[in-house]
Amino acid sequence: MRSGIFAAVRIASLLPSATEIVCALGSRAQLVGRSHECDFPADIEDLPVLTSARIQPLPSSQAIDRAVRDVLQDALAIYQIDVGSLREVRPDVIVTQDLCSVCAVSLDDVRAAVARLAEQDVAIVSLHPTKLDEIWDDLIGVAGAIGRAAIGREVVAGLRKRVADVARRAANVRERPRVLTIEWIDPVMIGAMWMPELVTLAGGEPLVTRPGEHAPTLRRDRLAALEPDVVVVKPCGFGLDRTLGEVDVLREALPRSWRARVYVADGNAYFNRPGPRIVESLEIMAACVHPEAFADFAEKHARSVQRIPAP
Repeated sequence: MRSGIFAAVRIASLLPSATEIVCALGSRAQLVGRSHECDFPADIEDLPVLTSARIQPLPSSQAIDRAVRDVLQDALAIYQIDVGSLREVRPDVIVTQDLCSVCAVSLDDVRAAVARLAEQDVAIVSLHPTKLDEIWDDLIGVAGAIGRAAIGREVVAGLRKRVADVARRAANVRERPRVLTIEWIDPVMIGAMWMPELVTLAGGEPLVTRPGEHAPTLRRDRLAALEPDVVVVKPCGFGLDRTLGEVDVLREALPRSWRARVYVADGNAYFNRPGPRIVESLEIMAACVHPEAFADFAEKHARSVQRIPAP
């Protein structure tokens, strides 16, 4: 790096969860660039945008799914890096991911972009969390890379304590509802990776997936064989209003035999971002699984989750 003083490290974040991690570590002032999808905290919106999407905004989850599959079939990346803008912001550290080609720029593309910045010494920190413990590990890894190791340990300790507090409260509720989480509406994809852990910590029994697995797609016949008590729908990248706009599509997709309580939640801000707000995601999950026991969380997150009539 150009400077031996860690406080002067210049950071470029290429995914929303990384931006939230950097800010949670108290390093907002060191951010010099962000991805086009970074939107939290609000004061990062004036930062230079370093990425863009090849897929333009589309009206439905089905249209988005088809467009993504078409791009991947043509062996193209969904996202691209503006190398010129990257050169201008002169980062010392780039935080990216190598978990999902649909979520952010690929690690190979980041490496290729850095190679074109031959005159600059740039460190790449790539995140790859599939479980809760790995989210904490990534946060500590980012903290170490930007000279905030001690702060990182403190932040993670605080987040772990909040998780433990929710789990302790949930353990006092005897009922364990069967919970199905939905990652995408059309086609229906089931939440995986850290989602089963959130369900268990919230006092529920996760259906279909186990911690660390990738999201499977289920057809109606396989969905009909399930008997969930609670369904939480939080499509990746969709805010609450966007998901509510596809309620009719959702009702058609879900079996009419279900007698579950169905909730729609903000999947853009929560659940699908493996960063500090994963704890708020747990709070929302707890309010859905045990609304009476977690009425405080239901009130706290009232703008981010809504119950809808079952199919």
